[in-house]
Formats: sequence, structure tokens, C-alpha cells
Amino acid sequence: MKKQARFMTLLAAAALCLAVISGCNYQRYVQNSTYDYGSQNKGDPKMLGSRMYGSMSSMPGQHDNAWFEYSSLLSNDVSNINGVAGALVMLTDKNAYVGITTDWTATHTHRAGGKREQDNTGSTEGVYNNDTGSPYWNNQRIATPYNSYFTVNDHNQLSGELKQTIAIHIRKLAPEVQEVHISANKEFNNHLVQYAQEAWAGRSLKPWLASFNQLVKHQFAGGNDVPAPLDVQQGRAAPKK
Repeated sequence: MKKQARFMTLLAAAALCLAVISGCNYQRYVQNSTYDYGSQNKGDPKMLGSRMYGSMSSMPGQHDNAWFEYSSLLSNDVSNINGVAGALVMLTDKNAYVGITTDWTATHTHRAGGKREQDNTGSTEGVYNNDTGSPYWNNQRIATPYNSYFTVNDHNQLSGELKQTIAIHIRKLAPEVQEVHISANKEFNNHLVQYAQEAWAGRSLKPWLASFNQLVKHQFAGGNDVPAPLDVQQGRAAPKK
């Protein structure tokens, strides 16, 4: 009986160890996957190698682009990354500029202290704007303060692991780009979607190059001036009747 009891004790201990090991392996799997962008574990495959996003040099004029275009290929590819709700990617003669919104398909997409800009409480009450009770959404904007996927004001508050993952995807499909700049800023996304709408309609983006360069300088190089939304600029440029 004593021998049998000892065997049962050892069997239970072995089962417990197996469960602990399996749990640890699962935790490591999640942390090393694209379901978790905050682990910072040594050997995490998301952070192996050199940094692939952001400024790569101190050369002036890095955001003085000669042309820009919307890339549906890159936008769709980045949109399929865990943690990314949607993406808009603009390619230039120098760089790739990525605007994203985030969702709950991955954890730690934002750094600690990175405050989201959305109030989604209205979704439980059947309204769009919880402050006014309005059911209406402005469909000219991809990101809004209410019942929207998530944005964060400062691109530095996005997870470095998420930005690295996105940059690797971009560079794999567009290896010629010098730099990859990524932001989840609400207004940045809303500017990009208007440029994308022009491209979807088959119209040239050349008239808006100066506006675009001003936008990316403000977002990524500390520029002081933000261009007016594209629909406002178009209204100003329209001939007076």
C-alpha cells in the first residue's frame, strides 16, 4: 500500500509538472507570437535584428518627397497583422508611411501610458456619439472619437514590437524604401484616407504633394504646421461661381 501511495504521489507530481511546463510553453508561444506586442522577452523573434522602422539617419530632407502614391498591396498586407484593425500605406520615392488603427486581436499594441482616443460606450446604448446621443457617423473619416477602432495621439506610444512587425512586412514587399514611418494618430489616419479616396477614384495625387509632405513632417519630424483636411483644401481650390 505504501508503495502504491508513493507511486500515486509521484504520478500526481509528474502530471502537475507537465501542466506547468505546458502552461509556460503556451505563455512563451503567445509572447513570441503576434498576439502579444509587450513581452520584451530575450529572443522574441519580433525583436531580433536591427530596428526596421522610424528614422534611419539624420539627413535633412528625408520627408521632402518627390511623389507619393497609395499602395493597396501594402495596405491590405498590414491590415491582416494581428492587432491592426485597418491600415493605409503611402509609398514615396524615399519612404513608406503607414497609418493604422488597432483592435483587440492582440495585446499591448500601445505602450504603458498610451491613452486611446476613443469613447466606445455608445455602442452599448445603440448610438454613435454617447455625448449627444446622435446615431450618425461622418463617413469621410476612418477614425473618430466615438465607436471607432483605436488610435493613439503620439506615434511613440505605439508598441515597438508592433512597429517592428509592420516594418518587416513593408520592407519584404517594398525593399527599396529607405524608412518606414508608422502612426496610429487619429488625424493622421483621417488625412491618409482622403488621399486614398482620391487614388481609389483614379485621380492624381500630384496636386496634394506639398500638403502630404507638410503632414508627414508634422507627424514624424516635429513640424509645426498641419495641413487642412483634403476636402477643405479642395473647397478652397474650387472655382468661385
